[in-house]
Amino acid sequence: MPDINIHRDHSLGLPKARKIAWQWAKEVENKFDMACTVIEGETSDTVEFTRSGVNGRLIVAGDHFELDAKLGFLLGAFSKSIEAEICKNLDALLAKAELAADKGAAKSTGKADPKIAAKTAPKTAPKAAAKSRSKG
Repeated sequence: MPDINIHRDHSLGLPKARKIAWQWAKEVENKFDMACTVIEGETSDTVEFTRSGVNGRLIVAGDHFELDAKLGFLLGAFSKSIEAEICKNLDALLAKAELAADKGAAKSTGKADPKIAAKTAPKTAPKAAAKSRSKG
């Protein structure tokens, strides 16, 4: 049986990582008809997921995610595309959470992250800039 193993480091801490894992579990339940069970622990949680031809677990810790899945014979032929889809979904959730954490840190310190500030800085319309120069 082919295996899927995915490891993602993060710096979100367990409470935020837990929220991401629960969101991920909801998405795979809805999109892929998975049955998910969350087992909460003190230092990590485990999301167990299963459906016909797939079973696995997602370990959720304060500094990383570790996903292991076993695919049955029929789905084994699609292991690369399944792994790519799981990575895409998990990476998108992580990126969104880390961006929110960066914005929150910038607000609490009063300093804007230059990467975020550049993306969200208001842009002056070229016509308005040209008008102000020609009047002056």
